[in-house]
Amino acid sequence: MNNIPNNPPSARQPDLSRHTVLVLGAKGRFGQAAVAAFAAAGWQVIAQARSAFTQPLPAGVERLIVDALDTRRVIAAVPTAQVIVHALNPDYARWEQLLPPVTAAVLDIARATGGLLMVPGNVYNFGAHLPPLLHEDTPFVADTPKAGQRIAMENSLAAAAEQGVRSVIIRAGDFIGGYGTWLDMAITKSVAKGSVTHMGPDDLTHAWAYLPDLAQVFVRVANQRQHLSGCQRLHYAGITATGRQLHAVLEALAGRPLKAKAMPWHIVKLIALFSPLLRAALPMRYLWQRPHQLCGTRLEQLIGPHPASTLSQALAEYVVPQTQLKSTRPSQSRAS
Repeated sequence: MNNIPNNPPSARQPDLSRHTVLVLGAKGRFGQAAVAAFAAAGWQVIAQARSAFTQPLPAGVERLIVDALDTRRVIAAVPTAQVIVHALNPDYARWEQLLPPVTAAVLDIARATGGLLMVPGNVYNFGAHLPPLLHEDTPFVADTPKAGQRIAMENSLAAAAEQGVRSVIIRAGDFIGGYGTWLDMAITKSVAKGSVTHMGPDDLTHAWAYLPDLAQVFVRVANQRQHLSGCQRLHYAGITATGRQLHAVLEALAGRPLKAKAMPWHIVKLIALFSPLLRAALPMRYLWQRPHQLCGTRLEQLIGPHPASTLSQALAEYVVPQTQLKSTRPSQSRAS
């Protein structure tokens, strides 16, 4: 594992025999998955982060420790790249302030390096009344703050395409993998205690994306970059599941029946009065009240069949099986 110094590395020579990908935000959940997938596919991977990595990286991955907003230093360290993956994850409660400068910085880096900019998109753009099946040409509706912010970001990419910056937005559902989301903080939080939290009606479909699969999609699209021009939008279908199906899989993984509990949204509203993160997340509750899934036909035409892990494989890391729970409980000593 190599380090790229923070000062401009004038002596550094890229390995021209390999494709180079710069992963911005490589310590985040999707960033880590992208680094692993591109490295496994044989790419020369440069992993950017603001602070030192505490977890090991795949062999051969180079670390670039620098703020992504310091575009001069980023570009000096990586003057050319075939692909730039935008995995930066600004504070969710401060998107209004942070998304514009982050987007501008990422576009500057893509413009300077000449690489294809790849961006994970989400379903926010379709607004609070999104239809059940989402295509690439489904109209955007800026009727929530987050929808407006994401639409503005994608419009910036489209405008930059007129100046020669190529980009592709790969839209996906809620991420499965890692921690710090509704999945681990609510849905599966009490599985070990025998219950599953249902975010909304349990018969509504919800779009999910297992991060290792989504990262594989990025690699496959990157390998087809010669067929992409301008600003493209693709949809990754991922995993579509109802709350009832999610519950059944969690029961199977746990190895025992689990009680269904409704999300206490009234309590969440009270806590949100004191939590900027929850205040920002609460307006997105509609995603648990409206069925939705992504149509991935156009993506499949480009890269072939999608990576398709099962829901059970995707959720396994969130559940400790009952047999393991029994083996890890402290033994009870009997009074003599």
